[in-house]
Amino acid sequence: MTISSYKTGTISPSSLLVGNAYYQPSVDYLVVAGGGGGGGAIYYLGGGGGGAGGLRCTVDATGGGAAVESKFPVTSGVTYTVTIGGGGNGGASGSNNGTAGSNSSISGTGLTTITSTGGGLGAGGDSGGGGNGGSGGGGAATNAFNGGTGTTGQGYAGGKATGTAGFAGSGGGGGAGAVGGNSSGSGGTGGQPNIGGNGGAGVTTSISGSSTAYAGGGGGGGWSNSGGNGNPGTGGTGGGGNAGLTATAGTANTGGGGGAGAANDSAKAGAAGGSGVVILRTLFAAASTTGSPTYTTSGSYHIYKFTGSGSITY
Repeated sequence: MTISSYKTGTISPSSLLVGNAYYQPSVDYLVVAGGGGGGGAIYYLGGGGGGAGGLRCTVDATGGGAAVESKFPVTSGVTYTVTIGGGGNGGASGSNNGTAGSNSSISGTGLTTITSTGGGLGAGGDSGGGGNGGSGGGGAATNAFNGGTGTTGQGYAGGKATGTAGFAGSGGGGGAGAVGGNSSGSGGTGGQPNIGGNGGAGVTTSISGSSTAYAGGGGGGGWSNSGGNGNPGTGGTGGGGNAGLTATAGTANTGGGGGAGAANDSAKAGAAGGSGVVILRTLFAAASTTGSPTYTTSGSYHIYKFTGSGSITY
């Protein structure tokens, strides 16, 4: 047997003798947790953006600015369980917090469980600091509340609300690739920062065979037509300020944070975070799967994308 015959998927994934050394088959992975929900607004204070779900990856980049992770070795006949975290709920209008996203993971015999942490909740308009998580949620508009912290190697902190009084915006949710933005501007009463912070950027990887962004933070809610933006394509978008602008949910199966509710006499609810995803990439096909993952190939790679919980056996 040769390493070339292994790479074409013609032999089973067990330890192979190649020359005078054994070759251990291994798996690339992307594990993204569910994003946090955005906070709800009251009529003069926008909510904080939801934090993105934690992101761990072995290809191109991982969350929080850390080095890419190492592949994990697999054993023929072992079943690996895949859990997909759901996105958190958006907070109702009236200054209610969103809820945190849920964890995503891969586990199996002989494998130290690989877990990504759900995104932190976005704070309601005057409810306090953003929640901690894979990436942190945005802080509430009054009293300069801080954003929540991210998890090392998974994501960044949420943005801070820089105002100290009413008619103000809140911080944006943190993303896997950057911190959430702080509130800004001077259009609120007494020159308060009325613009909600933008959501932090996500991370882009080609593990699926095409370059795709995941885990952007949700935008913070502003006052008077001035909400923050979610990271385009990966997170939710914070509302503006008037009754015609509402928060946008985090994109499903990207772990994007939910956009926050906006304020301007007619307060808006926050939006839900996006659900998570797990992608596995190997040089050989799986023996069986459950949970109906999407199967594709790219070059010599066999790729399994899980958008719902299931399992895979090599």
